[in-house]
Amino acid sequence: MKTIEIMDPLKNNARLAGVFYLVVILTGLFSELAVRSEIIVPGDAAATAAHIADKEFLFRMGFVSDLVMVMSDVVLALLFYLILRPVNNALSLLAAFFRLAQASVLGINLLNYYWPLLILKDQFMAPFSEVQLNALVLFFLNAHSYGYLISGVFFGLSCLILGSLLFKSTYFPRWLGSLVVAAGASYLIDCLTNFLWPEYAFISELLVFSVAVISELSLCLFLLIKGTSKHEIRVSGIIK
Repeated sequence: MKTIEIMDPLKNNARLAGVFYLVVILTGLFSELAVRSEIIVPGDAAATAAHIADKEFLFRMGFVSDLVMVMSDVVLALLFYLILRPVNNALSLLAAFFRLAQASVLGINLLNYYWPLLILKDQFMAPFSEVQLNALVLFFLNAHSYGYLISGVFFGLSCLILGSLLFKSTYFPRWLGSLVVAAGASYLIDCLTNFLWPEYAFISELLVFSVAVISELSLCLFLLIKGTSKHEIRVSGIIK
């Protein structure tokens, strides 16, 4: 009878997850703060269209950045499943499925982001007036923002399950699991508020920025720096 140590691959997967989580955070922040906030002028279709034309390369960089974020999220879904399946295989698989659903929605939603560029540059749009083209540009960018909200439902559910698994595990601190559960709840509240009570959306957005951002940064840094806690996981078996 011999005890087999399995902590090393678990810690390696955790640190790798931290790297991909950092990529998700950095690319997401770049797309939102450096691109969309610089180009989109809420309620002003003409100004938004003019910004896209003037900063076309930046607009394209935002698309590529979001694409990298989505692909990194797919890898994260697999890594979190590998890390947390010793806690509960079925729930860790469900969390991965919800995260993959989120990535799928975000990937398809990128079409709404890219349509404005095609609308402004495609010669087949020539029969439309400038006012009509500008209105379509802002329409698709607004649709893109709602696509993000829809993806947030799947992400919120994934975080609820992920956080509960982190809380139950012996190799992550319970406070980290609690933070991730709180983040999942804040995403779900924000999504439901935007669709049911949009006049209160500014409150739910503050909740996301204050809770979810702290939670995800904490998880990312913990994975990068520590990987897992000092608790060890061991399985026993007969080695011939």
